[in-house]
Amino acid sequence: MTPPRFVPFARLRPIALVAEPVQTTSDGPCPQPAPSAALVASGITGRVTIRWSSGADHLAASYADGLVTVAVTTAGRTSTHRSRRHGRVDSTPDQLALTLTGTHLTALTRANGAWTARARIDLADRIDTRDESWLAGLAVSHSGRVDRVEAGGFGQLGLRDLRVVSHADGTPYLLEGRAVLSATSAGPGFFDTAHTSVWTLDPETLALEHRSDLFFRRPDRPGVYGDHATHLVRDPSTGSGQARWLVATSTWGDFDVNRRGASVGVTLAHTDADLLAGRHVLDTEPLALPTDGFASVGVWDPHLVRTDDEWLVGYVSARRFFRFHPVLAGGPSLDRLTLRGVDARRRATEGTTLARLDGAWRVLASDGRDGRRGQRERYPVFDLAMNELGAIEAPYPTNIPWPTLLPVGDRLLLVGFDGTRAGGELLGYGTHGDVVIAEGAG
Repeated sequence: MTPPRFVPFARLRPIALVAEPVQTTSDGPCPQPAPSAALVASGITGRVTIRWSSGADHLAASYADGLVTVAVTTAGRTSTHRSRRHGRVDSTPDQLALTLTGTHLTALTRANGAWTARARIDLADRIDTRDESWLAGLAVSHSGRVDRVEAGGFGQLGLRDLRVVSHADGTPYLLEGRAVLSATSAGPGFFDTAHTSVWTLDPETLALEHRSDLFFRRPDRPGVYGDHATHLVRDPSTGSGQARWLVATSTWGDFDVNRRGASVGVTLAHTDADLLAGRHVLDTEPLALPTDGFASVGVWDPHLVRTDDEWLVGYVSARRFFRFHPVLAGGPSLDRLTLRGVDARRRATEGTTLARLDGAWRVLASDGRDGRRGQRERYPVFDLAMNELGAIEAPYPTNIPWPTLLPVGDRLLLVGFDGTRAGGELLGYGTHGDVVIAEGAG
């Protein structure tokens, strides 16, 4: 086998706090299907406050005299929060924003085209922001002089975990000649501020267009979660003659490494809904991925392909957080999977992806910089028993970019991402990244 070779081609970064904005000229209801919402005021003059409310709960961001603060009112008690290091603004910003992502409330300002977080608070101990009735009661309001207010679902500060949306046989799903990609839309923080989104990529112009956002109900707990690291599969094998979507995702939406017994799993949703437009909340069931024979505290990064006689599922397993390695399972159905192969010696390898190379199914993965010697910053290629056969020759950006191959006619693209952050120093890790595309060099 001769692994493909790639050279750098393009870099993209679609940043938008409000996805599919709703123009509002007055205060009023703005219900949301998930805890992923953004409110943006433009043309600020003097003191300005913008506010999300649901019942007696009020979440507000204010700008006055160069200082940005957030205020939270619950159970008749109001607390005000500011960042000593990041809350001061040198001059009146162009825009003021207030985002709710998971349990996190963040105030941001925009100046010179860039968003910077100024204050934030975790609401987990104050409000159940994942409760669907609470979300349905959300409304927006503002005080002070502004030119325009936009409110709607939260968009993204960056994109990562890009996968080609595929048919069950592994071929790319195309929409009017454009490739469809699932991605993790980065929020203003770590895992639990992100969510799954769907995009189209024009392979000629490299125009990246947002199509939809996906959120999930869990089978073991109430509420709506922004789970991500997702593979979207179009499956015709329903027995009804109609295709359906299979959505395999990783339960990162409430992950906290400091929580006792913290773990990550994979869920599966089945739906006939049009997932290429709008915002959707999907019911899920557990996708049991085998970990017999090795220690595992969690699994993630699912990738599904149906061959002539079985389903293959690539994924990642962690022996502890964060030491992780690639795994492959197979079976006649997705509820009858057994272990096909594992490379448990690796310690920083994820993004497990199935691809046909030279007419055979192979397993691709991504070795991060924390791997063992000889297993760092590269894209290994395995057979179905997880024996390494070589590596893709390609530029390796920062973070752990997935080896997502996209065939375009006689061309082959490698669609990845990097660790470039956005939103300022207050947010720390999790706001990455740039979409990084390489092209096959023959």
